[in-house]
Amino acid sequence: MKDNLLPAPPTGAKKDRSRLPLLLLGIAGLFSCYYGLLLHSSQAWSAREVDEVIARCESLAVHAGPPTSYRASSRLERGSDRYVDGTAPTLIRNANIWTGINNGTEILSGDILLDNGLIVALGYIPRDILVKAKSTHGFITTIDAHGKWVTPGLVDLHSHIGLSSAPSLKAGAADTNSKKAPIQPWLRSVDALNTHDASYELAIAGGVTTAQILPGSANNIGGQAFLIKLRPTTERSTISKVLEPPQTLLHDRSAEHIHWRHMKHACGENPSGVYSQTRMDSAWYFRQAYESARKVKEAQDQFCSRVGYIQRRGWWTQSIHARIASLGDFPENLQWESLVDVLRGRVKLSVHCYETVDLDAIVRLTNEFKFPVASFHHAGQTYLVPELLKKTWGGVPSIALFASNARKKREAYRNSEFAPKVLADNGIPVIMKSDHPVLNSRYLLYEAQQAHYYGLDANLALASVTSTPAKAAGVGHRVGHIAVGYDADVAIWDSHPLSLGATPVQVYIDGIAQIEQPYTLVKPDALQNVPQTPDWNLESQQAVKFSGLPPLRGRKVRLGGGVKFTRVKTAWVRDGDGHVHSMFDESTGSAEHAVVVREGSVVLCSAGNSNICDDARVGEVVDLQGGSLAPGLTTFGSPLGLVEIRLEPSTTDGAVNDPLGGSVPDILGNDAVVRAVDGLQFEGRNALLAYRSGVTRAVTAPVAGGFLAGLSTTIDLGASNAVERGAVLQEETALHVSVRMSSGASVSTQIATLRKLLHEAFSSAWTRVRSGDIPLVVNVDSADIMATLLDLKSQYESSSGNALRLTFAGAAEAHLLAEEIAKAEVSVILTAPRPYPGDWGKRRFIPGPPLSQDSTLTSLLARNAALESNGTISKRDAIELATTRLDRALGAKSVLDLVAYRGGSIFDLESKVAGVVSMQRGTIEMFSSVQT
Repeated sequence: MKDNLLPAPPTGAKKDRSRLPLLLLGIAGLFSCYYGLLLHSSQAWSAREVDEVIARCESLAVHAGPPTSYRASSRLERGSDRYVDGTAPTLIRNANIWTGINNGTEILSGDILLDNGLIVALGYIPRDILVKAKSTHGFITTIDAHGKWVTPGLVDLHSHIGLSSAPSLKAGAADTNSKKAPIQPWLRSVDALNTHDASYELAIAGGVTTAQILPGSANNIGGQAFLIKLRPTTERSTISKVLEPPQTLLHDRSAEHIHWRHMKHACGENPSGVYSQTRMDSAWYFRQAYESARKVKEAQDQFCSRVGYIQRRGWWTQSIHARIASLGDFPENLQWESLVDVLRGRVKLSVHCYETVDLDAIVRLTNEFKFPVASFHHAGQTYLVPELLKKTWGGVPSIALFASNARKKREAYRNSEFAPKVLADNGIPVIMKSDHPVLNSRYLLYEAQQAHYYGLDANLALASVTSTPAKAAGVGHRVGHIAVGYDADVAIWDSHPLSLGATPVQVYIDGIAQIEQPYTLVKPDALQNVPQTPDWNLESQQAVKFSGLPPLRGRKVRLGGGVKFTRVKTAWVRDGDGHVHSMFDESTGSAEHAVVVREGSVVLCSAGNSNICDDARVGEVVDLQGGSLAPGLTTFGSPLGLVEIRLEPSTTDGAVNDPLGGSVPDILGNDAVVRAVDGLQFEGRNALLAYRSGVTRAVTAPVAGGFLAGLSTTIDLGASNAVERGAVLQEETALHVSVRMSSGASVSTQIATLRKLLHEAFSSAWTRVRSGDIPLVVNVDSADIMATLLDLKSQYESSSGNALRLTFAGAAEAHLLAEEIAKAEVSVILTAPRPYPGDWGKRRFIPGPPLSQDSTLTSLLARNAALESNGTISKRDAIELATTRLDRALGAKSVLDLVAYRGGSIFDLESKVAGVVSMQRGTIEMFSSVQT
């Protein structure tokens, strides 16, 4: 490249040596003047500033992340940058160690030594290493794992913890999204990170140690994300939580390598809805932003090219500095500098993108502007287009998914629970994430458990919440694995991490134990083994074949001739009063039995009834392969039968107007009560998926955001239409209201309204409540409001002489009034048995193990002496909680549906529903395969 700053060389072949001294003197004079002009033009520049410019130009060619020669073990000499002085070494003995190494296939048996914030040894640990650690610190804390599983701390790649804080308060709840403009790469989530979020402790109690804090998805480019460790720090600051802060955050270039930066992009419905834009608008906004960044990048490259040219020409240092200074300031733009780093490959992009059309647009954008994508998030249709993903510039991204949270909007409607398996089968890295608080990140591991249940290999399922997200975030050199030199972030589990209900015994972050006095339950030895999940190959193939909408109906058989189930290990049935009884279970030995089901009867085959059980006398024989029979479950709290795609109004019954908001149409009058039965729709995908999973009945209330919802109905989820025999089990089941602090009306206004309606309303619904014919179900969480409602119940019963059937639904704080609630004979429905302090009325919940011995559920049951001596719920009680007791609390009539599980039982992640027996409809629907 031509440098106009350099003088042109002399021309002509002949040289006049006699004039050489004069010529040299003239050249020196001219150069002196030239050099003076250079100094004058850059008089504000110091040698140090020029050196910084040179260093900055040289750094542009340096890649982010540790160098290829990096070895984690080299960290042992200097310790962790997050080490807390005074932290004693910890020795975890006798553990089964899932390391995450070799694609998650490496499992070790032995010990782990944590010291100086790092994993310093594992497996067999020589005595001299232990002696050295003890002599340095004075003692070692020893934990005997007794053969339990130890994994790396979980890594949540998609979280808004600290931004959407719990409990949610209006003044601090708007820090996830900015609504100033669709393109805002200059925003930084760390600037809004609340250090007092109640969720940190809960997430740690679920084994989560590291999380990427993303801006929301209201913007096409919502800003920069940051990785944090969740443990509290003595400094109590936001920055002390940040893992590997990028140099642009602290303006500190002393780190051994350039730290990765992180950024959020979003496409599809979310930004379109906020800014009233189309997908075409979004694509243009992206291109316009990247074009702006490209221009800045090219200006920087040209500037640094000139700097390099001057350096290569040499002469002497002062001249080089003067001529570089004369180039002017390094070209930069504070708004676009983060996007420039994206183009330089120094940013790990997380892109919120569901549908194929959006994925395609982003893939084309990466190739137009030549930048990589680290991970696509939500990514519901990625399993349908694996070859498209492989065209992403810079390499195939990881895919961060929910396991089953789907179908709430059009772009999520084709999501599939088989997506993790399909993607992995195509060689694409799979990550499970929480999107906290959409899903409580405490249960991130449950997402991996579900992914494994639906076909993802066990090693990849565990990797999906440890090593794979760590690698995608650019920190796989220090978290996400158990290896020497890695951060001392580990979790000890009470059972195999992929077994249902696996809970940490202890969690370490930077070598520091995070749970004081952890409470654990004794688990059966069988739960220390990885679950043997069903074969879902056919279903996953069908999901792809039908573009995410495979047929969900099974093969129907009339019960007239009866169905015989063979090789049955356990059987639970309900009697005429709805009580659950065991026909036989594991206590009878390992023997497998045969059971014949006909309309109205369930018969255990034996020598005395061989005629009934003869294969020739039944219409169908079903081999359950050591499986189980159990009553069909009841669901309440979700609007099954009224809502298909929640955010698509044309697919729903709509919301009930709030009478306390003054918006009820005059034509309805003041006494009208809406009935859910009048808005039913059958054979929706959500209903059929629930049915295929063993949920046979739904008590569905009208959808309402205010005080009065209306009358619920009880429906059979397997029915085809409302007039089919047994489809509507109860037209009017219960009357539903909500009393909440967050309502538009005051709590006292809501209570006054409820009191007036109980005494004076003329509608048939309130008349039935007064007579005790149907229960009044109140959606309430606050113990203070429950206390007021208990008082209202007492006053009403005293003045009217009638008994009020009252049920609390939600009931997050019910444990605080457990004795009073039991004395008043009020039923309680915990609609969120995994509690979360999402708002002020739920803040006084019981977290359950490992943070507390009791949960809200066990606390309430303990008041009724329904717990076994070891503090756990019996299997019979567990089934009754989701059937008989729930039915009674809602006033729903009992039915005798029966679910057949192949290869396991209702209590594990090894079984698969083979069929559902509907006594009231006189059919059994078989699900041995998806029908084409």
